[in-house]
Amino acid sequence: MERIHTNGQVQDVPGLASVFSWAPPLGTLTLGSNEVHVWQAALDVKASDVQRLQQILSPDERARAGRFYFRKDREHFIVARGVLRVILGRYLGMDPNQIRFSYSPHGKPALAGDSRRNAFHFNLSHSHGLVLYAFTRARELGIDIEHIRPDFASEQIAEHFFSHREVAALRALPAPKQTEAFFNCWTRKEAYIKARGEGLSLPLDQFQVSLVPGEPAALLSTNGDPQETSRWSLQTLDPGHGYVAALAVERRDWRLKCWQWKWPDLV
Repeated sequence: MERIHTNGQVQDVPGLASVFSWAPPLGTLTLGSNEVHVWQAALDVKASDVQRLQQILSPDERARAGRFYFRKDREHFIVARGVLRVILGRYLGMDPNQIRFSYSPHGKPALAGDSRRNAFHFNLSHSHGLVLYAFTRARELGIDIEHIRPDFASEQIAEHFFSHREVAALRALPAPKQTEAFFNCWTRKEAYIKARGEGLSLPLDQFQVSLVPGEPAALLSTNGDPQETSRWSLQTLDPGHGYVAALAVERRDWRLKCWQWKWPDLV
């Protein structure tokens, strides 16, 4: 699936599907300067595949994996980071185990090394056995995916984390739409703060995003910087039934392509 952002709007590219479809890429994998690629991958894989991916992790990543108490959480971390390395290796023409990461003060990963790699930006998010990766060049981005849990989408949580205007918009919706709206708001906020690289040091109630189901994703306002809304574009993603996801990308002149990762296609 491919879409293009122009003047703040998302338009379907002529001749291409207007709904999200996820398929493995064909031929050489290239990332254009005005493109954003989003990949989807399942985290529940065979034990042998987990072992193969674990071998390409760095010592610090294997140490982090070992700190997870539950085996499923440990294996999901290994697969998520291993697949990230494989995909990055294909873009960069490198062996996955040779890739080195650096981290911002708030934990956002980036490629360590020369300026060519520093121009390559990525982000990832996983939830309930599914992981999304976003890749682009020379612009910041953030991505978030959440498994829909109606018990989590409570008014008390919304009042604690959302802005007053967002809470009011949520309450104005019919009850059947409120859960989807809650996760629209949550994922768009998470994607934005991940793109900014500031983590929860940027309070979630200090900016407002759109949340009404069916309306375009957008950063509507921020406290203290009126130019911030024009700097970022938000995009709803459709990873499948039971999930909500969002993408935040710096500037608006970019095309979106969505890919499906399947083991062992890329090794």
